[in-house]
Amino acid sequence: MTKEEFQKLTQNVVLLDGATGSNLMAAGMPRGICTEAWIMDHKEILQDLQKAYVEAGSQIVYAPTFGGNRYSLGLHGLQDKLAEMNHALVNISREAVGHQVYVAGDITTTGKMMEPAGDLTYEMAYEAYCEQIQVLEDAGVDLIAAETMINIEETLAALDAAASVSSLPVMCTMTVEADGSIFSGGNAVEAAIALEGAGAAAVGINCSVGPDQLVSVVRNIKENVSIPVIAKPNAGMPVIDDQGNAVYNMNAQNFAEHMKVLIENGASVIGGCCGTTPDFIREISKILRR
Repeated sequence: MTKEEFQKLTQNVVLLDGATGSNLMAAGMPRGICTEAWIMDHKEILQDLQKAYVEAGSQIVYAPTFGGNRYSLGLHGLQDKLAEMNHALVNISREAVGHQVYVAGDITTTGKMMEPAGDLTYEMAYEAYCEQIQVLEDAGVDLIAAETMINIEETLAALDAAASVSSLPVMCTMTVEADGSIFSGGNAVEAAIALEGAGAAAVGINCSVGPDQLVSVVRNIKENVSIPVIAKPNAGMPVIDDQGNAVYNMNAQNFAEHMKVLIENGASVIGGCCGTTPDFIREISKILRR
């Protein structure tokens, strides 16, 4: 996908997919393991989920390459298999959905704190993102999605890396509190302005809280950027049950009604994060067809 093609696609509301991780855990994935390795051993579970998202109306699905950078894979001693794993994970998604929808190469934070709070330098982050994004483009993704980002500088490193090794459009979403503040400092509007300036094709928020708490955040982003605004929130706020599982407080219909409000306030690239399922995407799709 070229940046021009992405621009044309986003002239109308674009429907992303919903959660991956929370659905895999519901399907039996244990905690604390390498998600990417588990998916490679249980690819049918991921493929059934992505097929269900497409059937529900998703126009873009995220390849399960979320933790496929050298630092995250290194926690499991798998950093030397980075290229092999990212290729395989993209192929799993492409096999599931073909070319009827777009497949985004999913990247996220390295999990290391940026200087001065930690020892991750801009150069280290840049090199790690160059490495993964190059592999993702070689594997045939249509665009890049940098999601669940918690540091503006690290996200800028990812964008700079993408610009140096790829011509694909990049969507960027930060994780924020209900007031728009970012975990490591700054806020969603500052991030959006900086990321648009650095070449992002679309900017916004994902994960964090439910759509009911993000109306002013989305509106403020929309008022300050000229590119599409992304909203991919959780299914409300989770409560931890007796087994240690997160139980989210919104059902699919309730979630979709709140997403309609976010669309009215400027979001035009929309989907769901933790706690959402294909049913949530289906309900949003119904609203879009009204």
